[in-house]
Amino acid sequence: MRTKLLGVAALVVTLAAAGCAAPEAAPQAAPASDAAQATPQGPVKLTYWTWAPNMDKIVAVWNQEHPDIQVTVSKQAGGDDAAAKFLTAAKAGNPPDLVQAEYQHLPSFIAADAVADLKAAAGAAQPEFSEGVWGQVTLGTAAVYAIPQDSGPMMLFYRKDLFEKYGIAVPKTWQEYAEAARKVRKQDPDVFLGTFSSKDPGAFTGLAQQAGARWWAIEGEAWRVNVADEPTTRVADFWGGLVKEGVIDGMPYFTPEWNKALNDGKLLTWPSAIWAPGALSSNAPKAKGKWAAAPLPQWRAGENHSGFWGGSSVAVAASSKHQAAAARFAVWLNTDPKAVELLVKEAAIYPASAKGQQALTEAPDYFSTQPDFWQQAATVAAGARGFTFGPNVGVTYNAFKDSFDKAVQARSSFSDAVRAMQETTVADMRKSGFQIAP
Repeated sequence: MRTKLLGVAALVVTLAAAGCAAPEAAPQAAPASDAAQATPQGPVKLTYWTWAPNMDKIVAVWNQEHPDIQVTVSKQAGGDDAAAKFLTAAKAGNPPDLVQAEYQHLPSFIAADAVADLKAAAGAAQPEFSEGVWGQVTLGTAAVYAIPQDSGPMMLFYRKDLFEKYGIAVPKTWQEYAEAARKVRKQDPDVFLGTFSSKDPGAFTGLAQQAGARWWAIEGEAWRVNVADEPTTRVADFWGGLVKEGVIDGMPYFTPEWNKALNDGKLLTWPSAIWAPGALSSNAPKAKGKWAAAPLPQWRAGENHSGFWGGSSVAVAASSKHQAAAARFAVWLNTDPKAVELLVKEAAIYPASAKGQQALTEAPDYFSTQPDFWQQAATVAAGARGFTFGPNVGVTYNAFKDSFDKAVQARSSFSDAVRAMQETTVADMRKSGFQIAP
């Protein structure tokens, strides 16, 4: 891939976004494609940085069955700090052989030449995954930079009992969602159908993906940046209009006020990801059994699109001496039926592999009244759209929080906030030395 010339800039951007000191030079990695085709010679030892719980138990199964390739797990904190730590280690020449990589951070790893192209060793795994999730590890190129592990397709979670109370049908389009929001407010001024959170750019990103947004793309030697594209502006204007009208709240997610509103039945929906049952069971225990899940409302009746909020992959370090062995382990971990079952049971993840999703049968305890929960989730996941993330997602996400905080408070234009995200993202990339397509 031709982002090597951008490696220094990407590394600076990523670490700056994470609040860490910038490095002095880009890492020197071996050509990934050549190394990835190497055949493992005899027993090898691999290190694997991950924050997934109980990964050591899953790896123990691999180690028992594969004495020639032994993997050691190193538990990490996750998030931006884990990404910065990996890039620092890559620059210093001592990264782990394998690393758990959030989809949003993978482009910065690639631009820094810190991860290998696994196409030769693992490209055959593509049929195991949906087009949307696979695209997040290829960035729209012919290369394969990681193996998808978990994903966060978005659905609409709603209070089934209160929908019945207020005479609301589950909205199939966003227009119906807006009408339902107005209907609820007319019946009870203390209740909102939903809220827009200016603190959670990942949620907004997923909704923009559902609408068909394409924030970044690689064109030759340059990045095309279009955060303020038509689908994103449409999503922003929709939510901004509802907030300005006063029929949707501006309360951020994961706050004490949000928890109380969920518990007390003052907030009836949450457009969220497949991991929502865990969050709801912790934040709204009183409402157990009262929530249900449905596909996200669509922009056009009859469509079946969703987006992703969260998810991660397993990448192989470009400087690993055992790339083929590492790729073999990464494919096993995320496609082998026994391994995927363990990922669900021990690590409590929603697997990215389609077969793993279809194997889930018993609904989450919090949603025990909806026996087809996982079947609905698998259908939604198959239609989820991802997009190529850029190398400075942290900057873009911070711009989201800054601009949307102000817009929610002032009930001003959300599309102006999106344009602020675009301008901030492009300015940061230019400053860091990236080439921007006109």
